[in-house]
Amino acid sequence: MARIVCIANQKGGVGKTTTAINLAVGLARAGERTLLIDLDPQCNATTGIGLAPAATHPLLLQDQLHEHVLPTRWKNLSMLPGSRSFVDVDRIEKRRGEEGRNSTILRQNLEQGMASYDYVLIDCPPSLGQLTRAALAASTEVLMPIQCEYYAMEGLTQMIHAIREAMQRGGGRLTFGGILLTMYDPHLELTREVDHEVREFFGDIVFDTVIPRDVTVSEAPSHGLSVMDYAPRSRGSRAYIELCMEVLERV
Repeated sequence: MARIVCIANQKGGVGKTTTAINLAVGLARAGERTLLIDLDPQCNATTGIGLAPAATHPLLLQDQLHEHVLPTRWKNLSMLPGSRSFVDVDRIEKRRGEEGRNSTILRQNLEQGMASYDYVLIDCPPSLGQLTRAALAASTEVLMPIQCEYYAMEGLTQMIHAIREAMQRGGGRLTFGGILLTMYDPHLELTREVDHEVREFFGDIVFDTVIPRDVTVSEAPSHGLSVMDYAPRSRGSRAYIELCMEVLERV
């Protein structure tokens, strides 16, 4: 069975989509058959790997989800593009509500049509709305990026509560895959404080790997590339390669 990883945080600007893209590319380069699903109406994951958003979100179509999966420039990596239509978002959320809490269209499609993948990564919107909750319900684990800033812990309680709720309703299917510290600057006292607090509270759930502040990480998506392709010798590239190794080891 594929490892279905929901990459989520209710705060924006924490490196969620960047992590989704680079982790997906890293896993694909390691030989893992990987699918990246874009659930964020901003569609940054879709454009960040050089593809165009869909006119209508595949989740709303009657066809099997896998029929709308697109190939990418990377071997072993496929993409289910997002849609920028907020009408689509409303319809997905309405359909999610009509289905009830214990099942979602997304989960059903993943179980029926995605068995050929080793990893499925879901990039969520920066909210705790129905799209994020649907992704949590469909996933086997959740990865939460946290920015090393003053407000890093703000709203964390709500996110943890949503994750625990999904764990309880999923019958043990969902696990906590890990917390990732992003935009890490070891020269700043604030970064060290956030690092200490998060690791002290969450322990081994926190990845050993941290993602540094590195301009190449921010520049890569504008070229439709991962940081490993855009700047392979950069600190950001090395960090995401190390993160991929950690994810692969956490079986």
